[in-house]
Amino acid sequence: MISVSTDKSKLDIPFIQNFLKDVYWAAGRTMEEVQTTIDSSFCFGIYLDEKQIGFCRVITDYVVFAYVMDVFIDENHRGKGYSSILINAMMTEPKLQQVKIWRLATSDAHFLYEKYGFTSLVHPEKMMEKIITSK
Repeated sequence: MISVSTDKSKLDIPFIQNFLKDVYWAAGRTMEEVQTTIDSSFCFGIYLDEKQIGFCRVITDYVVFAYVMDVFIDENHRGKGYSSILINAMMTEPKLQQVKIWRLATSDAHFLYEKYGFTSLVHPEKMMEKIITSK
C-alpha cells in the first residue's frame, strides 16, 4: 500500500540523507544539514508498506510563496507513478492551498511538474540569485 504523510516523525532521515548526498543538487549534504532543512520546511514522505521510498519538501510562508525542493523517489521504485502521487499530495495539501506563487528548479523533470501547472518563468529577467560556494 502506498501512502503520503506530512508527519515529520515518520521521516527516515538516514534514508533521505543517503540519497541526497550523491545527487547533483545536494551533493555532500550532511546529516545535520538534512535535519536543519527538514526542521525549516513543510515535508512530505511517500511510503510503500510503511517503508519510505521518497521525499519532498516545501519552503513556504503558507500564503504568498512556496519553493519546492529535494524531490526524489528511490531508484528501485521509479517508473511506477509514485512521483506523481507525491507531487499531487503536495499540490492538494490543505495547508498549502492559499499559496499564490510556486517555484522550483529542475534539470530533468519538467514533464512531471508541467502536469501540475508549472511552466518556465514568464519573466526570467526579473529573477536574481546569489550562490555562495563552500570553501
